[in-house]
Amino acid sequence: MLTGHLRGLLRLLTALVIAMALNACGGGGGSPGTTGPVAPVPITTGTLSVTTAGLPAGASAAVRITGPDNYQLGLTGSQTVEGLAPGSYTVTAAPVTTGDATYQPAPASQTVTVAAGNNASASVAYSGGALALATTVVVSGLDSPSWLASPPGDTRLFILERRGRIRIVENGVVRGAPFLDIIPRVGFEGEGGLLSLAFDPQFARNGYFYLYYIDLQRNITIERFSVGQNPMLADPTSGLVILKVPHPDFLNHFGGQVVFGPDGYLYLGTGDGGGAGDPQGNARNPQSLLGKLLRLDVARATIAQPYAIPADNPYRDGLAARPEIWASGVRNPWRFSFDDGRLYLSDVGQDEREEVNIAGAGQGGLNYGWNVMEGIACYQAGSCDRNGLTLPVYDYAHGTDDVNGCSITGGFVYRGRALPELAGRYLFSDFCRGWLKSFYASSGGAIAEQRDWNLPNIGRVVSFGQDAEGELYMITTSGSIHKIVRAAAQ
Repeated sequence: MLTGHLRGLLRLLTALVIAMALNACGGGGGSPGTTGPVAPVPITTGTLSVTTAGLPAGASAAVRITGPDNYQLGLTGSQTVEGLAPGSYTVTAAPVTTGDATYQPAPASQTVTVAAGNNASASVAYSGGALALATTVVVSGLDSPSWLASPPGDTRLFILERRGRIRIVENGVVRGAPFLDIIPRVGFEGEGGLLSLAFDPQFARNGYFYLYYIDLQRNITIERFSVGQNPMLADPTSGLVILKVPHPDFLNHFGGQVVFGPDGYLYLGTGDGGGAGDPQGNARNPQSLLGKLLRLDVARATIAQPYAIPADNPYRDGLAARPEIWASGVRNPWRFSFDDGRLYLSDVGQDEREEVNIAGAGQGGLNYGWNVMEGIACYQAGSCDRNGLTLPVYDYAHGTDDVNGCSITGGFVYRGRALPELAGRYLFSDFCRGWLKSFYASSGGAIAEQRDWNLPNIGRVVSFGQDAEGELYMITTSGSIHKIVRAAAQ
């Protein structure tokens, strides 16, 4: 009996222990008890929805978001951006250029506040259309202006007058005292005069600039001057003659361009000496500096040695041709310029055709064909030997209507910021018609996107000019300087 009683007590104790364990674990069949509320996970970021509209199909917007902790993100169209830290965000939009049309954003900049857990929004509406150009008169009343240029980073316009003065224009006002006056030494007859200016690549440091003018003995003259103590005045006694090229027989075809190339060397384009058809054959004569593009190293010019011959000039040894010669076979290279590693050289024709030549900036020794060729045609012949000649990439025939012309005025490839639709386009005109045309030259040299800009007649265009911002100007014989601008919306 005692043994059975003990077994009963053991079973009871075991049951009690199990019950106590179950109760401690909340298990068993009883109520689990009451639980407290679960706290939600806090939302610490927000979203920003940007909507763009007004662009043609296939065109990408140009939107940038900036915000706290140097946050930056570029967008090309409508998009909702998630996970943004709370704070103030700036949404900026840039103009979009596609083809010959530029679309302007509105607003160009806006600020939105992103809050945690909320969605902020911003809208950008683009509007615009095909580019139309106009000109606005910057200054008038000048005495036979021939050239306009500005040193890098300088807002002043330096304008040459053919008789021998350089004027400074600031904010549309011509300064009373000329920057330089060399009238007593300039031959103004025929096509002569003070014809162009090139600022030294180190102008900000050394104050040097180079002039191309015709002297009283009809020599093509390249002379270096420097700025005086007053930055508004050059020192007329500082002249150092770099080169003189005799041009004794005629009063035309003096050429007239001097410019520093991307290699830092000084280039100048001389005419063939004048007279119809190059009667002396200068353009093809390797021992004549007339009818040529010359290339000089003037970095260490001294009285004893005003220039050196660059090591890679094609005739450096002087055996086959004069060592200064970079290219030959030009008639009257009135204007040329460099852009993106290429030379754009316009050459005035004789009786029938005008031309633009394009070559790599490092391509020396080219023969542009005069007087075998005039443009793409044989000169006064049904056929001719074109071997070894570099033909123009663009030419046009003379004519009596406004479509054609008689004397090309070469210009520049546009690289300004005010007219992004023009980027990479070469702009040029004609002395006899005063129109404005442009084309785009592909990397392979193919001509595309030719356009006549249908400007009102501004008179005879003698030259183009370019300021420090890359904006372009047209210079007329009437004494006016016209800046090329966007036409007002109609």
